[in-house]
Amino acid sequence: MSRITRHGSNAILSNAVEYHGFVFTAGLTADDLSEDVTGQTRQVLAKIDAALELCGTDKTRLLQAQIWLKDIRDRDAVNKVWTAWLPEGGAPARACVEANMADPRHLVEIMVVACR
Repeated sequence: MSRITRHGSNAILSNAVEYHGFVFTAGLTADDLSEDVTGQTRQVLAKIDAALELCGTDKTRLLQAQIWLKDIRDRDAVNKVWTAWLPEGGAPARACVEANMADPRHLVEIMVVACR
């Protein structure tokens, strides 16, 4: 049986889960909610970098991403940060939708799947 490794777990979720060479992150959000969507996106991408590094991989191995925005009109601002962060030729399959956030101060939430 393959081993499942969970990182940053609590009663509700794990920040990252490793299984069979794949890494699944939780939906990650910014810590400093006073920032605009650009600042929050940068914070989230830094958290993704850290989670992937902890699991022995990085953004060059992204397979899929899901992005939730409080306001879909922020899509262009998020895409500007997102494309600058992605390695050239490394865009994953992706969805980007508007959603009601658990905390109305959250402007963006991102979840990714990567491989090692």
